[in-house]
Amino acid sequence: MAEPETRRMNSPLLRIDQVAKAFGKTRAVDGISLDIRENEFFALLGPSGCGKTTLLRMLAGFEAPDSGRILLSGNDISPLPPEKRPLNLMFQSYALFPHMSVRQNLNYGLEMERLSKAEIRSRVDETLASTDLTTLADRKPDQLSGGQKQRVALARALVKRPKVLLLDEPLGALDKKLREKMQLELKRLQHEAGITFIIVTHDQEEALVMADRMAILKDGKLLQAGTPEEIYEEPSDRFVANFIGVMNFLDGQIDGDGAFVVDGSKHPLPMRHGPRGATLAVRPEHVSITQRKDALRVVISDIAYHGLDRALHCKTKSSQQSLQLRLAAEAGQKYSVGQEVKLAFNADKCRIY
Repeated sequence: MAEPETRRMNSPLLRIDQVAKAFGKTRAVDGISLDIRENEFFALLGPSGCGKTTLLRMLAGFEAPDSGRILLSGNDISPLPPEKRPLNLMFQSYALFPHMSVRQNLNYGLEMERLSKAEIRSRVDETLASTDLTTLADRKPDQLSGGQKQRVALARALVKRPKVLLLDEPLGALDKKLREKMQLELKRLQHEAGITFIIVTHDQEEALVMADRMAILKDGKLLQAGTPEEIYEEPSDRFVANFIGVMNFLDGQIDGDGAFVVDGSKHPLPMRHGPRGATLAVRPEHVSITQRKDALRVVISDIAYHGLDRALHCKTKSSQQSLQLRLAAEAGQKYSVGQEVKLAFNADKCRIY
């Protein structure tokens, strides 16, 4: 009996199996397969037009896939209309009923399910408390701030206790400070509610902060799925490397010893192989200033102060390729624009494309 139980526990809550969707000649979603686990915070990330919102709408039932299946707990829900799916979609616009109080907004969906008044009261009170909205229960939406409206929209989705909550750019309308606060709040609520969250965002930092795992989409195709650390540290291709975080790209060659050569400087890359003509990718935090004679010579073209650190923007001396490194604010203060320095790379953190 143990083996089937283990298999059941390890199986995904939601399986997207070769799902495709076209609008005319445009393939918005092109044969995507993904497994999403129970109680997971999963992010769909990519540039505008990559297919992430179309995929979310197919999960919600607002679009029908042309091919493929969407399985929830092993059951194909592709043919089901939105109201028959145990998934709830929270829109970016919040879509609150302006003439209803906060409590009435939360009541509405449960009343449509014909639950008893006692059950509705119990669920709504519990959800108001968990989202810190109890003192605002009698206010109308026009009496709330942007962050409070966001929490009401989230509470209205959570009160129905869906197996999966779908969020389409839920923080897009908030200013930067409130957005950062709500990122942590969303993560806390997801953990406490024990519900699988799938969020669509174009904001890479937002996905890195909140997601347990994420998928990078481009032109309707899945490029890479994994934890934020896996995708940041080991991007599958140049697009992913450039899309997530800041990445330096240097064009050069691989010599006979397996070292990367750029502007006459050699950088050993142990256990890495690539074509003779290649591009080295390295994050700014893995670039350092060195006194080594054979290091890459660059000239500082700009210095940007970021509070805790300074970004030194540099250009190679002969090929004029750009790259940057980050130094602690005090350490970066001793450098100036126009100064020549020599750079070394952490070989274990470099990738070749």
